[in-house]
Amino acid sequence: MGLLVVKFGGTSVGSADAIRQAAAITAGLTADHGRVVCVVSAMSGVTDQLLRGVRSATGGDAVTSQQIASVLLDRHRSAALECGMITSDGMVEVERLAGEFVALCQSVAVLREATPRVIDAVASLGERMSVHLVAGALKAIGADAVPVDAMGVVVTDARFGDAAPIPEETRARARARLLPILASGTIPVVTGYIGATADGAITTLGRGGSDYSAAIIGAALDADEVWIYTDVDGVMTADPRLASGARVIPVLSYSEMAELAYFGAKVLHPRTIRPAIEKGIRLRIRNTFKPEHPGTLVVTEPQPATGTVKAVTVVGNLSLITVEGRGMVGVPGIAARTFGAVARVGANVLMISQASSEQSICFVVPEPSAEPVVKALEDGLALELHRRDIDRVWSQNKIAIVSAVGAGMRGTPGVASRIFGALGQSHINIIAIAQGSSECSVSMVVAETDAHAAVRQIHDLTAGLWTPGS
Repeated sequence: MGLLVVKFGGTSVGSADAIRQAAAITAGLTADHGRVVCVVSAMSGVTDQLLRGVRSATGGDAVTSQQIASVLLDRHRSAALECGMITSDGMVEVERLAGEFVALCQSVAVLREATPRVIDAVASLGERMSVHLVAGALKAIGADAVPVDAMGVVVTDARFGDAAPIPEETRARARARLLPILASGTIPVVTGYIGATADGAITTLGRGGSDYSAAIIGAALDADEVWIYTDVDGVMTADPRLASGARVIPVLSYSEMAELAYFGAKVLHPRTIRPAIEKGIRLRIRNTFKPEHPGTLVVTEPQPATGTVKAVTVVGNLSLITVEGRGMVGVPGIAARTFGAVARVGANVLMISQASSEQSICFVVPEPSAEPVVKALEDGLALELHRRDIDRVWSQNKIAIVSAVGAGMRGTPGVASRIFGALGQSHINIIAIAQGSSECSVSMVVAETDAHAAVRQIHDLTAGLWTPGS
């Protein structure tokens, strides 16, 4: 008997209609696949509301959280009634969680401080509420379902706000908690996004956490596949708002999906892919509201394709930091000290490019990080700047990374030259270039004002080479 893990995002459980649709999909998959674990996000917008409440409380405001709790309770009650929940047990728990939210915010209002641990406890409440609605909706259509809190399933470290799972302990707990439920023919409906430390403190898994939860649980249970249900048909060749001919990519490899996720495709977070890679579990991205659409399948090996570029992505609001100087040539340790300084201020480096002459190193960081990064570099390389081994450290703001992704680029001559040529014909200046060691992406730094035109140009260039199955 197969085992499938399905995950429904915030828009997929954002209303009574959406919850009923998610329940119907899950029940149907149970009939087809045998054993199904359902992982759910909070209703869309709920986590933002919860965090707004706790932020208000840090200023001594204990009223806003009460107003938010009332609004959220009304929303959940209305959805529960429309979904035909036949027992009040789920709503009793939702009401208790709303009370927990108010109590936490009142404590924060007194102390005027919200620790990362408290923020995670508040942020977890949306999933802990929605899981009861989805389980209730499944029961209402005749499916056996039980809500399961991931605090007893996913064991993490204590890095609140961006916790990492502890695989061996998570595997043991997940199997002990979920396999007996599945064996009884019941669907476990599990909270996404959250886990707990070994001693029970609630943690959250950071951005994309619910997708990550599904992959973690899939790996722990040795699932056959993990399906991510969202509000788009799958991974597209480009953002359809930028390229009118954008379409769904039927099959991607793990490496291609990782590159796309890293460089701006918002369908999956890069971390989601890691547990699936380690266990060889196939991923599928599907549309909750178009269940007949096959979506995008993510597999271990890239599929043969006529086209060399499968998709084009863009990330904006970035800065290019450059460290340059003729005295850098042949001096060991400059790169290590450069990135050591970047690490000390906690900046995320999205791309690195170095001149072959070793006279400059440039790298891309989010624009808000640019100023602290430059200061850290000037402090850390003060001696080299004084000696003129390094001439200057400077930043160029309002830039973007445009990436062309496709495993077919590996070993195919002429791909980069055609891309650069197409951008040149459109008078788009390329500021820096990098190619990943996987050879399935080429990334270009361009001015933010040129980014959308660059996406369209590359997408139009490669669209003609595609075949329907590529």
